[in-house]
Amino acid sequence: MNLHEYQGKELLKKYGVTVQEGIVIEDTAEVESAYKKLQEETGTEFTVVKAQIHAGGRGKGGGVKLAKNIQELKEHSGNILGMMLKTPQTPGGMDGEGKLVRKILIAEDVYAPDFDANEEIYISILNDRAKKRNVIIYSTEGGMDIETVAEETPEKVFKEFVDPELGLLPFQSRKVAFNLGLSGTAFKGMVKFISKLYTAFTSTDASLFEINPCLKTGDDRILAVDCKVTIDDNALFRHKDIAELRDVHEEDPTEVEAKRYGLSYVKLDGNVGCMVNGAGLAMATMDMIKLYGGEPANFLDVGGTADAERVEQAFRIILQDPNVKAILINIFGGIVRCDRVAKGVVQAASNINIEVPLIVRLQGTNADIAKKIIDESGLKVESAILLKDAADAVSKAIH
Repeated sequence: MNLHEYQGKELLKKYGVTVQEGIVIEDTAEVESAYKKLQEETGTEFTVVKAQIHAGGRGKGGGVKLAKNIQELKEHSGNILGMMLKTPQTPGGMDGEGKLVRKILIAEDVYAPDFDANEEIYISILNDRAKKRNVIIYSTEGGMDIETVAEETPEKVFKEFVDPELGLLPFQSRKVAFNLGLSGTAFKGMVKFISKLYTAFTSTDASLFEINPCLKTGDDRILAVDCKVTIDDNALFRHKDIAELRDVHEEDPTEVEAKRYGLSYVKLDGNVGCMVNGAGLAMATMDMIKLYGGEPANFLDVGGTADAERVEQAFRIILQDPNVKAILINIFGGIVRCDRVAKGVVQAASNINIEVPLIVRLQGTNADIAKKIIDESGLKVESAILLKDAADAVSKAIH
């Protein structure tokens, strides 16, 4: 689950991480009161208006503006709030539709007037699956895409791996500060910053923290100017307060609907709808579809309780995609019985007008009963026993 910048910063503050202060608003009528409150709390004269959407590169699309007075603040806030913001990371990129800005963050200006006195740093924490350890990735080239830095100047990107048994050790925090070329007050501030940031990362079951930029100010303070936070969905049951921060407006509506019915659904760009039980089988099914010349339109795992209602809802969700030219159902009857799925398919077909070719592969528990149910239903369904036969049938249906 992704968080907005303002939500991520509030989360970091709970663990003592220093951040750029700001106030989030949803209406331009709140601008003046937010400005006065921010001035009282921070003493800032200049402010920064930031669009709050789940995408990076907001500044490139005009979603981040500096305001030198209240008049500029009102103007920028009015322009950004309600705009369709296009960034390299929104759907379709700069040529796409963009995302609607429903909230803006009015933040204090933390940069020194002498810009050379400021140092922008890149810091992220994530899990390295190959090493089976958390890793802190950091660079002196903050404010830039880390992929570009890694490609053009890889010597400027550092990694610090953390032993899961020992956790982050003090010498590792000092090593980060040293490699960043810091000294004195800034060095000590970075050591504390890294330590608290890592504590926040592990305590919230996050899968990604990205601070870009992390700023060394002109007076040697270290603070997070921007913040990207992703929380592991599987751990949200342990963090009810974080789960409540979910913004469904920033998610695909179809995926939101699927979650309501307990379906694991991810929309893709292909033309073959997939309904499978089990993530591993779903991945194998998508690979086979591609191997036979098709393109998966979705990842959809109906899970181990694929009753008639859930199968029907899965059909409805798949058919919302106008690009779907065929549907492949691939069920292995282990926990879920094949006859149960077959009844769901028949019921769904009677309630929904399925006009695209339907290929069904049901193997495992009660597969023979399931086949009989399908055969006697009168549905126009092509059955398959082997997965390759199912994929071949799908290929013929869409070509």
